[in-house]
Amino acid sequence: MLQIQVGRYSMSEIAPSIIQIKPYLQSSIVLSEALSIKQVIPTTHMLVPYALEKISAGFPSPAQDYIDKALDMNEHLIKNETATFIVKVASLSMLNAGIDIDDELIVDRSLDAKHGDIVVALIDNDFTVKRLMIDEKGQWLKAENPDYKDIHLVDGQELLIWGVVTCIIKMIRNKS
Repeated sequence: MLQIQVGRYSMSEIAPSIIQIKPYLQSSIVLSEALSIKQVIPTTHMLVPYALEKISAGFPSPAQDYIDKALDMNEHLIKNETATFIVKVASLSMLNAGIDIDDELIVDRSLDAKHGDIVVALIDNDFTVKRLMIDEKGQWLKAENPDYKDIHLVDGQELLIWGVVTCIIKMIRNKS
């Protein structure tokens, strides 16, 4: 059986207090597009210098030699710590949205998903990361890679929005 670790606790230890998982899903949760799910526990405070001036991504501009303030990354990235989780991505279905394999997504379960949000959803015992689309026919999930199919629910399928992706953590430098 696959155990989902959420911080220091297993999913079965915290499920009743944090999330609702239907009984038929509790014994066989399969992660298809998520390698792991971990609850965010912001216990450290690391202040990172925050530059006063914006940086040009095109033509270089004269540099400023001073820092305006310090930025706490927990406060900057996490709005509701008890409902925020980190999910590691295991597929390329959202590549054109800038989400790659091994990227980590900050997911806030307290937000109501809206049309166009990138969400973590549960369908047929599988977690997936897709863009939520809402139209006159109802809700469906859009893949952001033409090599992957969109998900349109058929009779008997239930879509459970597990959380809304608020940030992507992407490592751009190899660790070697």
